[in-house]
Amino acid sequence: MTETTLAGDAAVIEADVREGTYGAKIATIEPGGAEYIPLSERHGKPLQQFWTWVSPNMEFATIFVGVIGVWFFGQSFWMATLAVVLGTALGSVSMGMLAARGPLFGVPQMVLSRIGFGWVGNILPAGVNALVAGVGWFAVNSVSGAFALNALLGWNTKLCLLIIVLVQLAVAFFGHNLVHAFERWAFPVLVVVFLIASVVIFGKSQPGAHVAGVPGGWLITFGAAFGYAAGWNPYASDYTRYLPKDTNRRATGLWAGLGVFISCVVLEVVGAAAATVTDATKYANNPTAGFVSHLPTGIADATLLAIALGAICANALNVYSGSMSFLALGVKLPLTLRRAIVAIVFGVAGFFLALSGLSDAGTRYNNFLLVIAYWIGPWLGVVFADQFLRRGKRVDGFLFDRKHRPWAGFTAMAVAIGVSIWLFANQTDYKGVLPKHYPALGDLTFEVGFALAALLYALFFRLQGESKIQEQLVIPGETAAVAG
Repeated sequence: MTETTLAGDAAVIEADVREGTYGAKIATIEPGGAEYIPLSERHGKPLQQFWTWVSPNMEFATIFVGVIGVWFFGQSFWMATLAVVLGTALGSVSMGMLAARGPLFGVPQMVLSRIGFGWVGNILPAGVNALVAGVGWFAVNSVSGAFALNALLGWNTKLCLLIIVLVQLAVAFFGHNLVHAFERWAFPVLVVVFLIASVVIFGKSQPGAHVAGVPGGWLITFGAAFGYAAGWNPYASDYTRYLPKDTNRRATGLWAGLGVFISCVVLEVVGAAAATVTDATKYANNPTAGFVSHLPTGIADATLLAIALGAICANALNVYSGSMSFLALGVKLPLTLRRAIVAIVFGVAGFFLALSGLSDAGTRYNNFLLVIAYWIGPWLGVVFADQFLRRGKRVDGFLFDRKHRPWAGFTAMAVAIGVSIWLFANQTDYKGVLPKHYPALGDLTFEVGFALAALLYALFFRLQGESKIQEQLVIPGETAAVAG
């Protein structure tokens, strides 16, 4: 129950604290849901963020970002590489900035989102992320893992998909500590295998190969690279909230951002290199097999296993954070294992969506990447604008204040999404007003969405009189308020 009193010019809100004892145990099911993590339960070091974000990107879904730049958007190897580096850098910087706040506030990313969006308005970003992470991304990565097992073992793709899904759900069901441990265990295996495969691929690639350009193709590739890296942004503090409160924030953000940047850039550039020597028409139905077709048998088999393992690493995070986002909606489930149960529900839904994605995977994946950027850009615009406008203020009380219901965040994000998609979207299924007439514009949806949301929020923030409002969070048995 939220209790409100007044301390000076700031309201005081009592936190919802995660129940149970969990600590650093790996083989124990994480209790609770999206509540505040008490200081007695905090553990870990900033360095663990590096492998936590490298391992889930060591998979074919990452490689395919580089592949589509060449195959679908007509970019040369070098132009695709430039788009990948710049797009990934942008998504990695925002990742680091968000992850750095986890130890300070001790809550999941979509609970942090309540500061700018409020208890009710946060339904928009948290609801979208629950579906995109827990179902959408889960389906995408399950498909790439299933293709890898199919190419390796020759088994039916549906059976391969079921195997991948069951392992992913087992890891996510146990929760935070096992997810971190699994990423750490997989890290050396994935890095070694993919480095060997990368050397072979680069040796056979043709970076100077001529390709037929597509109008606006570079900007679309740039958007896809940003979308993939930024796709992790709504999860950022989910995996830093257990760190001790006095953890170095700069180190936390740096390791998280570097983990995303290095892993994505390396494998996406490898994907672009592979695309220069791979027949798109021959391997359209199973692009994973096309990638390993250039590798010696032993290395190819090891790479396929690594791709399957990487998919599991990615989806352990996806389904875990999907369940966090769902619970951040404010849904009250009277179950100690509510997070674990919600994770299973999302995993089952993702499995059935993945079944429909086993055909025409390339086009579906390209469209999905762009949709990710479409909503994350405006959400980031609101989050960072709010963080700037509330700098130096006590904001932690907003995390659990059910009466905090501003309209600025929801409205700015919704308007920015609608306007940017209507004017600038450039997909197979829909082209915005401007790309129809000016194809060279490519796809500027996320850039426009981010800027428009930030500007609108700054205006609405002042109109609703939020600039002087502060709220302090109180945790039973703990002290100290948190400033924005």
